[in-house]
Amino acid sequence: MKRKKRWIIFWGGILALAPASFANGPDNAKDDRDCLQNATTVMHEILNVPDDIPRDLLDKARCVIVMPSVLKAAFIVGGSYGRGTMVCRKGKDFSGAWGAPAMYALEGGSIGFQIGGEATDFVFLVMNDRGVHSLLQTKVRLGADVSAAAGPVGRSASADTDAYMRSEILSYSRARGIFAGISLEGSTLRPDNGADRNLYGRRVSAAEIVNGSEVRIPESARDLDALLQKASPELKHS
Repeated sequence: MKRKKRWIIFWGGILALAPASFANGPDNAKDDRDCLQNATTVMHEILNVPDDIPRDLLDKARCVIVMPSVLKAAFIVGGSYGRGTMVCRKGKDFSGAWGAPAMYALEGGSIGFQIGGEATDFVFLVMNDRGVHSLLQTKVRLGADVSAAAGPVGRSASADTDAYMRSEILSYSRARGIFAGISLEGSTLRPDNGADRNLYGRRVSAAEIVNGSEVRIPESARDLDALLQKASPELKHS
């Protein structure tokens, strides 16, 4: 009985400390550069599959968020945590060339009796100015603070339905080679200020990165920037 109690206390402590560990994130810039490179790989692969993001949707997106290898871990209490980057078009109305990346974290939780883990890539399209401004200010809950929907896939998919046009964020996932739209209502996205500090070598906010012309694109993000610029060189208004 005592042994069982010790195990309960042990796992309780692990679960209690896990969110804090995730929130702190890596403490050096190399991990953040690696994250950007992984995001580039994910975006490159997704843009080259037959059923990818409809190009007219990408052309209307103000920002793209890429979360490579989001970890879903579960032991009695299930949850997910991922780190990635948001790249927005420059300019007052987000209609210019793609700019410098701001680092972001994706967090979510669920209750379930599961043991194991699964890594999934996520891509979000931020479709209007209100969605961008919300993400730049604070942590937002998908489906509550900002409207979100599973995005359509396929180059011939219709992207003009009311559901897609009204949504501030369209979300996609890729797991085990399968790419599809997915609903992530209840999950949260927030600026990763510590990662931005690691990446740029100084304290800088997501809003300053996206809106500030003085923030240069890091070398580790140039491939991602070039990839987005080639795929969607200019914003096309609805």
